[in-house]
Amino acid sequence: MKKAQNAWSVPVAAEDIPDTGLHIEIDAPEPVRAVLAASAGLRELPRLSAAFDLARKGLAVRVTGQVKARVGQKCIVTLEPIESDLGEPVDLVFAPPEASQMEAGDADEPPEPLIDGKVDLGAIATEFLFLGVDPYPRKAGAEFAPVNTDDGRAHPFAGLEALKKRLGGG
Repeated sequence: MKKAQNAWSVPVAAEDIPDTGLHIEIDAPEPVRAVLAASAGLRELPRLSAAFDLARKGLAVRVTGQVKARVGQKCIVTLEPIESDLGEPVDLVFAPPEASQMEAGDADEPPEPLIDGKVDLGAIATEFLFLGVDPYPRKAGAEFAPVNTDDGRAHPFAGLEALKKRLGGG
């Protein structure tokens, strides 16, 4: 998978988040979706959107929400085009690097770094899109059936098999 370096950037400054919180909905434009589709190895990415709720607590910013997408891929069994809907929940905490330990509190994981006092919602949506894409998509009902190669012809290791039997190896 190629990396789409900042293909979609929607920065929000922590200082711009009011005490009551902030709700933001974003939709990726077509050129961004094309770059992300190529980066993720998708056939197409007709829709990518996200809805986030941002809340400040001290120096930390908590981002919750959901990333939604419609992804076009190829079935790994039939190679036919398939489309699927993706919905990935987001729940992250960001804090300035120097405050990360203090803001972690009882959390299982340390907070993500708050770079230059901003949270990049486009980067978050991109990351969760990539995490949610099925690496082995299958068309409904598609099953892999091995090809029957027992056509009576000698196979490449027939000589070794005969030698093994002659030497008493089973």
